[in-house]
Amino acid sequence: MPPRKINPTSAGRRNMTTPDFSDITCTTPEKTLLRPLNRTGGRNNKGRLTVRHKGGGHKRQYRVIDFKRDKVSVPAVVKTVEYDPNRNTRICLLQYVDGEKRYILAPLNIKVGDKLMSGPAAEVKNGNALPLRAIPLGTMVHNVELTPGRGGQMARSAGAQVQLLAKEGKMVTLRLPSGEMRLVSNDCYATIGQLGNTDSKNIRLGKAGRSRWLGIKPANRGVCMNPIDHPHGGGEGKSPIGGKPQTPWGKPAMGYKTRRGKHKTSERYIVKHRTK
Repeated sequence: MPPRKINPTSAGRRNMTTPDFSDITCTTPEKTLLRPLNRTGGRNNKGRLTVRHKGGGHKRQYRVIDFKRDKVSVPAVVKTVEYDPNRNTRICLLQYVDGEKRYILAPLNIKVGDKLMSGPAAEVKNGNALPLRAIPLGTMVHNVELTPGRGGQMARSAGAQVQLLAKEGKMVTLRLPSGEMRLVSNDCYATIGQLGNTDSKNIRLGKAGRSRWLGIKPANRGVCMNPIDHPHGGGEGKSPIGGKPQTPWGKPAMGYKTRRGKHKTSERYIVKHRTK
């Protein structure tokens, strides 16, 4: 469903939209799958600020998500579709025939009562998890593993989907949402279908306070700082930055490659880099 427009009772609410929660079937999470979530405010274990513009926000509890889908050949039924404050996609609660309950990322058009399963023998249908070698070419998948058994790491945000393009030997070729094409082991698991809440990208916050609820603090421009605080700072009145755009630590801010060499990363598995 498209985002719901807010009645313009004030300037902040005039351009505000909110998600349509019509797909939510339960507002109370499963207590056995809740964990406390401590906030860091962007600070590391030494108390030093390492990520700027983080802090505050509404209290949250973490929902334990099953990214591995390692309960092989055990049928499960979708009990609820729920909101998760820690991500922009929905989650759904699975109850397996042996009584165990687990949360997974909710695929598009998933409904309460649907029967799901994971494993090589599972049917190729929306929400089932299979190894890539057992998935037909052209299929759209999400929650894709990079390393077998480690759990899904790619395509986990709202509306994300990856297309299976080719199989050769022990590797398969995937096309990611960014346009990048890369090789992944055919033993890696992926979940069939596209993730739900596809209109998440169209939400308009409308006011600064709504960002603060999410734990996002204001970001100051470098040109309004002093020279000691930012390379763009200083000057009389509104001054140009003088030179190329830089980060607060003096590194180039545009077009500067920060990825390490191929032997240190998984870049050697990239067939085609993402489209600009």
